[in-house]
Amino acid sequence: MKRRKKRNAIIWAVVVVVILIAGYFSFVRPHQQAAKTVTVGIMASSKADDHIWNSVAETAKDKYGVTVKFRRFTDYNQPNKALENGDVDLNAFQHKLFLQTWNKAHHTDIVALGDTFITPIRVYSNKYKNIKDLPDGATVAVPNDASNESRALFALKNAGLFNLKKGTKLATASSITDNKKNIKIKELAADQTARSLDDVDAAVVNTNYAQAAGLNYKKAIFVEPINQDSKQWVNIIAVQKKNKNNKAYKDVVKAYQTEKTKQLIKKYYGSSEIPAWDLNFNK
Repeated sequence: MKRRKKRNAIIWAVVVVVILIAGYFSFVRPHQQAAKTVTVGIMASSKADDHIWNSVAETAKDKYGVTVKFRRFTDYNQPNKALENGDVDLNAFQHKLFLQTWNKAHHTDIVALGDTFITPIRVYSNKYKNIKDLPDGATVAVPNDASNESRALFALKNAGLFNLKKGTKLATASSITDNKKNIKIKELAADQTARSLDDVDAAVVNTNYAQAAGLNYKKAIFVEPINQDSKQWVNIIAVQKKNKNNKAYKDVVKAYQTEKTKQLIKKYYGSSEIPAWDLNFNK
């Protein structure tokens, strides 16, 4: 009788252990694996960007055990909505001012988890080799959308053409002060600034439109400097604030911020795009 009871106890103990093991693999293990898969929302763009992100995914997998999947978007209004809805865990497509403006307009709570790169805006001219050579009364074309116009005007300020009113954050032509050269600002659609070069003395052109127009970024007469004014244009990896301490998400940022990524950016973009995570903007 005692032997039977002992045998039954052993059997039940084995059954319990089997159930616990089955439960672990059925519930705990899949959740651990799921937590190690991170979906990143990015814009459908160039093969160069795909190469860079595929490299990041390899590093994340090899070094941190994180599987990175991508969801590509064609509309700049989509990635933050997808992040807010939980369709992606992170996104990487916007600069800091874009995110700040988005949060304010949509009452969202999305934050930067890490810096990626900055693409300095440049000034081009078909008439002059140096921005200091612009004559009195020169006409300079700038993008007419609020964000890019402000960026262009800050760049021209840093070039020494004029100043902006103290405390200006989103600059417009009315923000200009100390315009000693009487520079005239011509506002155009961002994709038209490069095409205006024959009609103006200089134009501030975003890098993507400069590339589309066949402009050589190395021949720009002025390049936006790395300083406090340009810090707001740094591109970022973003996350919902409630998830900012997620280890797997932080590991994806670490996988991006590597020497390997720096070398790939240099390979594909030269100095037109600059890794930003260890730049000093306090200038």
